Amino acid sequence: MAEKRDVSTARRIMKSPNKKTARRGLRVIKQLKKLKRGVR
Repeated sequence: MAEKRDVSTARRIMKSPNKKTARRGLRVIKQLKKLKRGVR
């Protein structure tokens, strides 16, 4: 399964009752934040 890298999908995934899936969403958001911080 291809992993989506956009914020809206990651936020939706985070609300999943499945812990592994929720963690995947959190990881995507953290990576996006890190990228954004590096650009500044």
